[in-house]
Amino acid sequence: MVPKSLDSFPRVTLLEGPTPIQRLSRLERHLGDEGGGVRIFVKRDDLTGIGGGGNKLRKLEFLLGEAVARGCDTFLTVGAVQSNHARLSAAASARTGLACELVLASVVPRDDAEYRRNGNILLDGLFGAVVHRVPADADPLTIANERAAQLVREGRRAYVVGAGGSSPLGCLGYAVCAAEIAAQEPPEKFARVVIPNGSHGTHAGLAAGFAMLGRDPSVVRSFAVLRPADAAAAGTLAIARNALSLLESSVALDAGAVDVAGGQLGGGYGVPTESAMAAVRLLATTEGLLLDPVYGAKAFAGLLADIRSAEYRPGDAVLFVMTGGLPGLFAYRPAFDSRP
Repeated sequence: MVPKSLDSFPRVTLLEGPTPIQRLSRLERHLGDEGGGVRIFVKRDDLTGIGGGGNKLRKLEFLLGEAVARGCDTFLTVGAVQSNHARLSAAASARTGLACELVLASVVPRDDAEYRRNGNILLDGLFGAVVHRVPADADPLTIANERAAQLVREGRRAYVVGAGGSSPLGCLGYAVCAAEIAAQEPPEKFARVVIPNGSHGTHAGLAAGFAMLGRDPSVVRSFAVLRPADAAAAGTLAIARNALSLLESSVALDAGAVDVAGGQLGGGYGVPTESAMAAVRLLATTEGLLLDPVYGAKAFAGLLADIRSAEYRPGDAVLFVMTGGLPGLFAYRPAFDSRP
């Protein structure tokens, strides 16, 4: 069976070409002997221009592409109050000409003014989204589907997307990214590609993409930031397999194809850890780059821990995918106040 081309799927253009890969030379010098001679690179998926940037735009290219192809006029999705996916869905919908509605659940144990009103939630409104706030024990996706049915009764047509845009279709955006990385990496290839793992789509897409290229998908290592590592690995594998099925690929993935580490989850989703906050400060002061405290900072803390514990050999090149989420920093100001 000949697999389907990624170009055969409807898609809207939200990125202006491949995102750059940069070396973190000043961070390497700062780490010194602790760095073990490891070369650290970042793929700047935070530099995707719409809506403040971030990895979800890759998924939204395919999701909004299908919504437009179906003749939908409203994009409806779900997430937490400070969801990066929700913010970028609102921005990308505005760019595409669709109305956007967001069902956001209060799943993080924070209720300070910055978390409730600043960061991503502030931008959701600026991008014109209608926001439906629901309690932590609600099922946002059920509520979104009920709202979609109401819109149908009003003569409209809604496209409903689950958390993170991490459907098999959405994660094709990161199969595209795998091909970008393969084209950009140094001749000796990256020993690891490191990412956060929340709703699993970024990892699933990279795993499927590398497998389609004939590469070992376990080159991708993610750090769980939403669920325990075992559950995150199972969810990632399921989505990756479904993405390969969508592509009509004969490539098979076994459980060993997915590497998810659990050491950085801390108190749970959206709860900052000391190591994550230290990672934010370290990358900011050495390279002038910003990590978000929910996703990127925890994964980068995991990468630093692996480097310091000699997980890599001297001379290895390791790639960290910066998934964006900058607006979330402003929602977490009290967390920075409470730490040195």
